[in-house]
Amino acid sequence: MRYRRLGQAGLKLSELSLGSWVTYHNQVDVESAVEMMAAAYDAGVNFFDNAEVYAGGHSEEIMGAALKRLGWPRLNYVVSTKFFWGLDRQGDAINRKDTLNRKYLMQSIDGSLRRFGLDHVDLVYCHRPDPFTPIEETVRAMSDMITQGKALYWGTSEWSAADIRAAWEIAERHHLHKPVVEQPQYHLFHRKRVEHEYARLYDDIGLGLTTWSPLASGLLTGKYREGIPAGSRGAMDNLAFLREQLTDRQKNDAVAALGEIAAELGATTAQLAIAWCTKNPRVSSVITGASRVDQLQANLRAVEVAERLTPEVLGRVEALTAPLAA
Repeated sequence: MRYRRLGQAGLKLSELSLGSWVTYHNQVDVESAVEMMAAAYDAGVNFFDNAEVYAGGHSEEIMGAALKRLGWPRLNYVVSTKFFWGLDRQGDAINRKDTLNRKYLMQSIDGSLRRFGLDHVDLVYCHRPDPFTPIEETVRAMSDMITQGKALYWGTSEWSAADIRAAWEIAERHHLHKPVVEQPQYHLFHRKRVEHEYARLYDDIGLGLTTWSPLASGLLTGKYREGIPAGSRGAMDNLAFLREQLTDRQKNDAVAALGEIAAELGATTAQLAIAWCTKNPRVSSVITGASRVDQLQANLRAVEVAERLTPEVLGRVEALTAPLAA
């Protein structure tokens, strides 16, 4: 496993990391989480991504229970969470849903820490932008989390470049803790935000990236070429919004051609797709997901596949996917 700095921050993250979206609580219980996190850690993974909203808070509880069982030194791993949507278990309080106001944020970090069983998280993200709360209010609340020792670094997820820059400039002007990381979707069919919109932020403010969905919710595994398999992510009722993307004929034809390139490299299509993400030097860590240890281990072998991605191979991949990328 290789490690990269989080933008211009001093924190180093494993090139590949393990996330809990969709899987924890829905497919993965504490026993399975312990097994998979141990396998990831043994392979050199040091970053484990989570969010308050995942499984209504149960994902944080499962990861926290697993961390307690594993007993790793706290300095050896990095844990993140994200805030925006709130928890249904908190009822219909007007100040806790789809917001980044100070009241919600300052109480949410305490709830996450209780569920994790930790005294701090390493990274905390604003999970989506909030057009109704002044950015300065959000920046001050996130900065205060760090000042209070409840988080070490903060950032954003799926924010526009303009809003990220605005947040950074507010923090700079008022001597507050600045956002250092963005967590955007990034894969072969979704690239313009990372490669174009954010381009000036990497050098101007030192922005780091922890990217999600390297397999386009499973599209880039090739398993959706013949439709939606039973038991797959695309078959889940709560993820029905993904089905149009997963069954896109042009993209599935491109995935089939990618499979031929992957086979030449002695790899799977999924490994090729994950490896491609790591070739972008602006990406600090690629967040992978898995519901089984064998699936996790296969994904982690993408680090080896990345070494085989020559300019010629990358050019062939580009020709297949760039015309279909958003």
